[in-house]
Amino acid sequence: MLKRLFSLLILLVAVTHVRADDAESLIAPGAKVQKLAGDMKFTEGPAWIPAKKILVFSDIPNSRIMQWSEADGLSLFRVSEQSNGNILDLEGRLISCQHAGRNVVRTEADGSITVLADKFDGKRLNSPNDVAVKSDGTLYFTDPPWGLTGAAELPGHWVYRLDPASGKVEPIVKDLAMPNGIDFSPDESRIYIADTGGNPRHPDPAFHKLPAGIHCYEVKKDGSLGKKLFTIEEGSDGMTVDEKGNLYTTHGGVNVYNADGKLLERIAVLEGPANVTFGGDDYKTLFITARTSLYCIRMKNAGAKPVGAKW
Repeated sequence: MLKRLFSLLILLVAVTHVRADDAESLIAPGAKVQKLAGDMKFTEGPAWIPAKKILVFSDIPNSRIMQWSEADGLSLFRVSEQSNGNILDLEGRLISCQHAGRNVVRTEADGSITVLADKFDGKRLNSPNDVAVKSDGTLYFTDPPWGLTGAAELPGHWVYRLDPASGKVEPIVKDLAMPNGIDFSPDESRIYIADTGGNPRHPDPAFHKLPAGIHCYEVKKDGSLGKKLFTIEEGSDGMTVDEKGNLYTTHGGVNVYNADGKLLERIAVLEGPANVTFGGDDYKTLFITARTSLYCIRMKNAGAKPVGAKW
C-alpha cells in the first residue's frame, strides 16, 4: 500500500505545471500528462504521420523506430541504425538522423532507405542528432558526437544545411559546443538551435566550457542565417513550435517560451523529456519522448506544420 501511495504521489507531481506569469495556461482545460507506453531504453525524435494516424519515435540504444497509435498501441515501425531525430519532409516522407549510421536518411514510400548525407568535404559526419525542414525542401541538421563511437573526422560540431535534390551539404553554424535540437519559427523568419554546452569531447579546448543555451537566429531569404537575435540561457534537447510561434523545449520538463524567448510555462513530466512534437487529428496533442517512455498532453494551440507541407 505504501509503495502504491508513493507512486501516486510521484504521478501527481509529474502532471503539475507552473505558469511563469498571471496569464492563462496553454494547457487544455483539465488536461494532464498521460503515459502512453514504456519499457524502452531511451526515447527520442517523435514525429506524427497524419496519413497513418501514428506517432513514430526513436528508441536509440535498441536501434528501433517505434510507432504508437490510439487504436493499436505500441509496435515496431522499422529497425534503424540508432536513429535519433525524426521529421517529415514536405512530401510526408520520414527523415531520420542516425547515430550509428552517421548519416541523415529518408524512408521512401516503399520502405526503402535513401541516404541523403553522410559526409562533408569527404569526411564522415559525427552522429547527426536532429533536423528541421524549410519550405524549399532543404534540411537543416545538427551534428554533435553524442552517438559517435569511432574517431571523429571533422574538426568541429557543426550545424548544416542539406539540399536533398543535389546532395550538397554546407555548414551554417560552427561556433556551438554541442548543437542539438533545431526548429524554425512558423513563418521561417527565425531558427532556434539548442546547444547543450561545453564538453571535453570537442576537439577545440576553447569550446569545453561554453554555457548551454538556445540560440535564435534570423533566417535570410536565401536560407542562410543572419545575426543572433537572442539566447535563452537554458539548454535543451529536442524542440517544437506551435501555430502561435511559442517554443516548446526540453530541459528537466517541457518548458514553453514565446517567440522572443520569454518563459511562459513549465510542464512537469515523470521522466526527463528528450523531445516533443505535436500530432493528433487537430494537432493539439503534444507528444513527449522521455527516457524510457512516451507521454502526451493536450494543449490549446495546435502545432505549426512546416511551410509548404503537403500533408
